[in-house]
Amino acid sequence: MRPLRLHSLEIFEDVVRCGGFRAAALGRGVSSSAISQSIGLLEEALGIRLLNRTTRSVAPTEAGEQLLERLRPALHDIRTAVDDLNQLREHPSGTVRINAPGPAADHILCPLAFEFMKIYPDVNVEIVSDAAIIDIVEQGFDAGVRFGNQLAQDMIAMPLGPALRYAIVASPDYLRKRGRPESPRDLLQHDCIRRRFPGGTMVTWKFERDDDEVEITPKGRLTLSSAHQELQAALAGSGVAHLFEDYVRDDVEQGRLIEVLYDWKQKLPSWYLYYPSRRHTSAAVRAFLDYVRDQRWVPIVK
Repeated sequence: MRPLRLHSLEIFEDVVRCGGFRAAALGRGVSSSAISQSIGLLEEALGIRLLNRTTRSVAPTEAGEQLLERLRPALHDIRTAVDDLNQLREHPSGTVRINAPGPAADHILCPLAFEFMKIYPDVNVEIVSDAAIIDIVEQGFDAGVRFGNQLAQDMIAMPLGPALRYAIVASPDYLRKRGRPESPRDLLQHDCIRRRFPGGTMVTWKFERDDDEVEITPKGRLTLSSAHQELQAALAGSGVAHLFEDYVRDDVEQGRLIEVLYDWKQKLPSWYLYYPSRRHTSAAVRAFLDYVRDQRWVPIVK
């Protein structure tokens, strides 16, 4: 057997986690051919095929699955040992990888990360915007952001930002043509901009005022998959949008959008930053968690 390199084993883990050579190459900043060559040399050294390759996908063979099962905890232990040396440094270093929905990343997580990186110049931060519910450990993330009711029981969580509220908005031109809704049920007569979650579920709109609660399934010709797309559609006059206040505040203040049904806003829990309870936390991640924990969130005043 030819000598093995730890680097090749890490690349193999990356390819399986990313689901292909191209995604693994992008993550490492190298070419797909370099990744393919490294895997080929690893298979040659081991004398067994580790990956089944097709033109559309890459998946581990039975031998690859067996190796990966033993490899992941071993690589984690190696990274932990190396990171423990980081404790002897004056400043933490390393990379913090976080998975978060677009609105949380845009309005809370990114501004925090920008300031954090000024304080810790040796720490790299990677933020991936994704609304899908994923296993952050399996996907190689250090932490994730979700609502409290979406968290697994084995995760530690802390509030990220103040409590949230949705705003119902439309362009002045749309409201001139279609009229202004006076109650949530009036929206059923409007062209609403709908959103579908990655899992296929259509988002419902919920409202509350005093003791009255209303939930509607919006109707409309346009269905999108992100808050950014919804905002662009509302600005273009394509219909009524259901978006977080932070997403539309500037456009409402500048008159590009008009908020309706203001007294029917539903108050939601804050986002939560969560991380595994049974996993060693690197010095870089601990520094980021401490930074978030020290924030003082200003509550929303209705």
